[in-house]
Amino acid sequence: MENAIYNELCMRGYSVDVGIVKIAERDKNGKVIRRQLEIDFVCNLGSSRYYIQSAYSLPDEAKRSQETRPFRKIDDSFKKIIITKDIIQPYYDDFGILTVNIYDFLLDPTIIG
Repeated sequence: MENAIYNELCMRGYSVDVGIVKIAERDKNGKVIRRQLEIDFVCNLGSSRYYIQSAYSLPDEAKRSQETRPFRKIDDSFKKIIITKDIIQPYYDDFGILTVNIYDFLLDPTIIG
């Protein structure tokens, strides 16, 4: 599924990269642990930028939280999108993250814009 998303983004003219978000968290003992979270696609076209995560399925809140975690650590206002194979209507969550299914993404180039 990631290959299909990547190829579609390239066909639409986007420059596509992988993103890394560095975070520092404290464990239960108070020790600082540094981690890196990956964003599947960082897409740039002119002054537009989109952050995209690919998730085959979002069966529960734990998986959804795993996919949205890197987005919540980014401190800018560019659009953040999760693309899933689940058959769902496009919607925005409380964090402003758009979730769409792969078919809508492939068939409608304006859905992320």
